[in-house]
Amino acid sequence: MKHLAFATGVFVSAAGFAAAETPELVVYTYDSFVSEWGPGPQVETAFEAVCGCDLKFVAAGDGAALLSRLRLEGARTDADIVLGLDTNLTAAARETGLFAEHSVSADYSLPVGWEDTMFAPYDWGYFAFVHQAGFDVPKSLKALAESDAKILIQDPRSSTPGLGLLMWVKAAYGAEAPAIWEGLADNVVTVTKGWSEAYGLFLEGEADMVLSYTTSPAYHMIAEDDHGKKAAVFEEGHYLQVEVAGKLAGSDQPELADQFLQFMVSDAFQSVIPTTNWMYPAVTPEAGLPDGFESLVQPEKALLLSAEEAASIRDEALEEWRAALSQ
Repeated sequence: MKHLAFATGVFVSAAGFAAAETPELVVYTYDSFVSEWGPGPQVETAFEAVCGCDLKFVAAGDGAALLSRLRLEGARTDADIVLGLDTNLTAAARETGLFAEHSVSADYSLPVGWEDTMFAPYDWGYFAFVHQAGFDVPKSLKALAESDAKILIQDPRSSTPGLGLLMWVKAAYGAEAPAIWEGLADNVVTVTKGWSEAYGLFLEGEADMVLSYTTSPAYHMIAEDDHGKKAAVFEEGHYLQVEVAGKLAGSDQPELADQFLQFMVSDAFQSVIPTTNWMYPAVTPEAGLPDGFESLVQPEKALLLSAEEAASIRDEALEEWRAALSQ
């Protein structure tokens, strides 16, 4: 019995030692990324197969909430990587001093050039209002503001689509933005914290349109064989979102973090994006885009403010939005 107990003790100790030797990589991201239908589960399986590590995704609300959490945690954060910011937030993220430069090399298939040495892109798309087929769709943001259409949008303080809408209105209308928001205020049914909540309410029939992406109908076509969801095309153009990931300067796994960021632009990761995150991949997969993506609407005009421009007008745009919706 003593021998068996001793042997068991050795076994437990060895197992504990082995577990302690397995490095852990912590990635902060948004809620939908780690959902059972999001990219997270497949990415975790694929990366752990090559890294000899434990990849741990931590959901931290919607995209814009990630930066708020990092600011609160500061250098004490457990995160090694943040995945889910976009170009409307990268300037502010850089100013925190919490991020380090990356070494990612990729042949990107983005609609814009990419030279950011601190944040690497993993997908992109155009913001759009999604509606049911047959709905009488306004032809512009201004026409939407003048219509009776009921819409669902996200809070720009916690959600990257919500902030993207502010930048969309600013990029398209400039000094007229306050007037556009005054018109849109009557259309807004509710403002949700994140994208998932707003889209869920839309699917439940709570509004005519929801702020989402031109790629959102692909989910319904491919996963549900439902061709009844459409993205409205607006005359002033559509704002472009490029989603990115960055490495924390204080990471205790810097080499593993670099490995993950390079893996992020590999085919194993990028091929998962179209049918889980329902966005365009930053690097076109070897097999191309899934059937159905070719039928998605393509905006004739792409709108995008530089990271610096977006940062400089963010407070003003937030105040315009807040003032209009509080009336």
